[in-house]
Amino acid sequence: MKKTRVRFRSGELFLEGILAMPQGAGPFPAVIVCHPHPLYGGSMDNNVVDSLSETLTQASLISFKFNFRGVGGSQGEFGQGIGEQEDVEAAISFISTVKEVDSKRIGLAGYSAGAGFALPVGSNNARIKALVAVSPPLPMFDFDFLKSCHKPKLFISGNKDSFIPTHQFLEFCQNLPKPKECVSIEGADHFWWGYEPRLAAKVADFFTELL
Repeated sequence: MKKTRVRFRSGELFLEGILAMPQGAGPFPAVIVCHPHPLYGGSMDNNVVDSLSETLTQASLISFKFNFRGVGGSQGEFGQGIGEQEDVEAAISFISTVKEVDSKRIGLAGYSAGAGFALPVGSNNARIKALVAVSPPLPMFDFDFLKSCHKPKLFISGNKDSFIPTHQFLEFCQNLPKPKECVSIEGADHFWWGYEPRLAAKVADFFTELL
């Protein structure tokens, strides 16, 4: 596994990210991983983001994690969700130009608020072939746009998540169009401490099958 720290442009700003390459020649499918809410300490160094990125790369997919505007070494300041969606668009454009990436096989994953920022963009961007939402904060974001999204999608949450009642999570998933997969992990809460390997393996299996 080879990790490279990169800078890429989002509008007038430069953002930082880490590109992780699997062993081999490629081209490889790629997955962009979006971190939790910047105003609550979210960054690309989050435990869930790290675990997803590592496991995806071990499964022979390129992983790309980045800091939203105003986080870490990324320029700017919090963009009220609008700027963050622009950052997701910029990340998709960036990853599509990486020579080792098979640009016809790109997936997008978001954890917590990262799902709220990423999925509205990914559902409408033709370059994104599959979507994952980890612990999507249903009370905080409007995810109803997904009711018209027919891309393959995985929703995964812990049944001890204090932000997202399990009944609300499962009811939301039931109302989404196929193809879809909805998973509730017994014992896990919103932060996934101790459950990262199980979560990451499920996400990696989903993308490996679809990309």
